[in-house]
Amino acid sequence: MAEISQIRLGFYHRPDNIRALYWVDKITSFLNKKFPKVEIVDSNPDVLVALGGDGTVLEAAKKYHHTSNPMILGLNLGNVGFLTSVRQVKDFLSALDKFFKGKYLIIERMMLTVWVLHNGKKVFSSEALNDVVIENPIGMVDMEVRVGGTMIRKLRGSGVLVSTATGSTAYNLSAHGPIVTPDIKCLIMTELMTHNVPSPSIVFKYNQAINFKIKNFRERKLISLGNGKIKADVILITDGGEPFPLEEQDVVVVKSSQHLIKLVEFEKNYFFKSVKEQFLTK
Repeated sequence: MAEISQIRLGFYHRPDNIRALYWVDKITSFLNKKFPKVEIVDSNPDVLVALGGDGTVLEAAKKYHHTSNPMILGLNLGNVGFLTSVRQVKDFLSALDKFFKGKYLIIERMMLTVWVLHNGKKVFSSEALNDVVIENPIGMVDMEVRVGGTMIRKLRGSGVLVSTATGSTAYNLSAHGPIVTPDIKCLIMTELMTHNVPSPSIVFKYNQAINFKIKNFRERKLISLGNGKIKADVILITDGGEPFPLEEQDVVVVKSSQHLIKLVEFEKNYFFKSVKEQFLTK
């Protein structure tokens, strides 16, 4: 950890989050009084305080990892807060006090990189911390799945998702995929609403690339994208972001990214505590 005098701290939150604006002021005042050598910056921070829910942490990770790749300290102002470092508002300032006294852990999380080939040409690329989803929300899509040049499965259903261990507790879990501890670097492939014999999820080693070829779907153009300018049926979504339209014969490639996200935690086995709180005490 850098010396306190060298720490550059930034904030990230959604512009319409009024509670986040309140906490930016409160945290800034706290730091000015207790840790006056901390520099509040708008760019290239060493540590990024993400104020919001899991969606905000995902946005922060994607936005900043190409620049300073800061430690992300998430303060939960959302609902679940599974990715946040602190889930209870009453603990925000005490957690920051611990952080600047060096009482914290850094957990590195794997990201996914994804690109789309149309007629052999790359037309889209992105990264994801949670998952990549190929889906026909109002119909079916046929796909071929290849790993290492070998076709391993033909899919027919609503779609498929590939998640990281971090994303295993998100959409993947809702689709009855497995929970995987975040220290395992892997890719988890889970089918969505399959029309064939239901197949279990497959967990691939992190250095594998998965290719999905869009073979067939009924063209109805019922999904409007880009303010209605683009019509689509099958879409690609990374971390719940803006959809990208897919066409027949497009190939979607998913593999692990070279980038790792650094999330701040304040206690050992925080993941298991989170699982217990969110899923075992309902």
